[in-house]
Amino acid sequence: MFAHPCESDAVNQDWEDRVAEAWAAFDDNPETDAADFRAVIDTLVAELPDDSPLGPFERACAWDSTGRSDNAVPLYRLALARGLSGYKGRRAKIQLSSSLRNVGLAEEGVALLTPELDAPSDELDDAVRATLALCLSSLGRDREGLALVLGALASHLPRYQRSMANYARALVVDTP
Repeated sequence: MFAHPCESDAVNQDWEDRVAEAWAAFDDNPETDAADFRAVIDTLVAELPDDSPLGPFERACAWDSTGRSDNAVPLYRLALARGLSGYKGRRAKIQLSSSLRNVGLAEEGVALLTPELDAPSDELDDAVRATLALCLSSLGRDREGLALVLGALASHLPRYQRSMANYARALVVDTP
């Protein structure tokens, strides 16, 4: 968990659990009103220090998940500018890139995610590749996107890992 100075009292496991409960309730009930859900997140965020990177991150996620990428983009940017890092920082980069693509700024999404291909590996690696592939596709760079997706998929296959990885590389090496 990100530990911002001054957040040790406000952000603790109880707060994280309540945020997780709000998301679980939203995910479990597709009839939930978007504005009501965002209000729940805003109430939780109000418990954080004003300069917390977690506040804009959680609010961005709520806007994004309720179909408003346009409102999420500046909040993700603010969270990252305030120093959101680690796992949630990587999530913010993935989600910001997706939102940028949704608002017609796929090139910015590519620029933000490309360095993540060389970041230390974690469970978000495939999400990085999938989102980057979508951004590339939005730019007409489908072969590069397909190469990323095939490369990510290869390690999950029960067989043919080497072949699929080779095919993925060939897609970008053989690009005219």
